Amino acid sequence: MRVALDTNTYRAFMDGSPRTVEIVRMAEHVWLPVPVLAELRFGFRKGTRGRVNEATLIRFLDSARVGLLPCDEQTSHFYADLKLQLFKQGTPIPINDVWIAALALQHGVPLHSLDADFDRIPQLARV
Repeated sequence: MRVALDTNTYRAFMDGSPRTVEIVRMAEHVWLPVPVLAELRFGFRKGTRGRVNEATLIRFLDSARVGLLPCDEQTSHFYADLKLQLFKQGTPIPINDVWIAALALQHGVPLHSLDADFDRIPQLARV
């Protein structure tokens, strides 16, 4: 199984949430979409444990089973289609969530998130 983590599920994993820990441990490969990486680092910078959290993130990223889902030109097509779909549905979601979903769709990776906004995207595989 491959899985992409949302910001809240990365935090849940680091907090030892049993369900998320099990999902991450069972995964053959774990992906972090670049917008998740940016959200995490923003949180680290505004918090009081930034250096500790950054060091933990670096160790997580250093795992052979963990990789990044970067944005590229092809991502823009997934983003545009998804943003238009959400507009037509009348169900907008936060902009970073659009990017996260677009990357998961582009790479065919199921997303693990605790965020109900992703329920508005029926074609998005979820864990």
